[in-house]
Amino acid sequence: MDNTIPILLVPGLVSSPRIFAPIVPALWRHGPVTVANHIREDNIGAIARQLLAEAPPRFALAGHSMGGYIAFEIMRQAPERVAKLALIDTQARPDTPEASERRRASIARTRAGGLHDLIDELFPLLVHPSRTGDAGLRQLIHDMADDVRAEGFINNQTAIMTRTDSRPTMAAIRCPTLVLTGDQDLLIPNTNSKEMAEGIAGAKLVIIPDCGHCPQPERPQATADALVEWLRI
Repeated sequence: MDNTIPILLVPGLVSSPRIFAPIVPALWRHGPVTVANHIREDNIGAIARQLLAEAPPRFALAGHSMGGYIAFEIMRQAPERVAKLALIDTQARPDTPEASERRRASIARTRAGGLHDLIDELFPLLVHPSRTGDAGLRQLIHDMADDVRAEGFINNQTAIMTRTDSRPTMAAIRCPTLVLTGDQDLLIPNTNSKEMAEGIAGAKLVIIPDCGHCPQPERPQATADALVEWLRI
C-alpha cells in the first residue's frame, strides 16, 4: 500500500531551498517534496494564503525558523489540509520590541547595499559555536542571500516583525507534531521549543546535540532521521 504524502518545506529568514538540500533525499522516499517560495509577500498571513493556493490538497508541513511562523499561520487558516506538522528551530512567540528594532536597522542596511555584511555578522548566531569557522556553512548562507536577494530579505523581515502570537492557538493543533531544535540554538532558546512541545497535544520534542540554529546542514543525518520518523507516524 502507498503510504506516501506530499511534503511542504518552508525555509526561514534569508533561506532558500539550499537549506533543505542535505535532507531532501531521505524525505523524498516518503513523498514528493516541495520547498515553498516565501519571499514574495511581506505579511505572514498573505504568505500562508499564497502557499496554500500552491500546495497539494493535503500535505505534511515542516517549517524552519521563520518557516515555523508561517506554518502556525497555515494551521490557523487551513488545519484540515495539514496531515503532520514539524516545527524546526522556531517559536510560537511574537517579536519583541527590541527584536523588531534590530530588524528595522537590518532593513535599512540592506537597502543601502549591506546584505552580505549583515550575513557575516549574523553567521555566528546561526551555527553551533564549534562551526563558526566552517567556510562551507558560511558560503551556504551567503549563497542563500543571493537566492533571496535584498527584496526577499526585506519582505521576510517585515513579515516577521508583525507576526501573530501563536501561543493561544497551539492547543487547537491536533495532527502529529514534531518539535525539533539544536541544543545550542543561539537565536531561539530551547525553552521556546519546550514551550511548543508542551502546548501542542502529543507533540514530540527532539533536541539534536552539537547543533545550532541550522540542523539541516549542521547535523543532516540526525535531522533526517527525526523527520523520517515523524513521516512514518
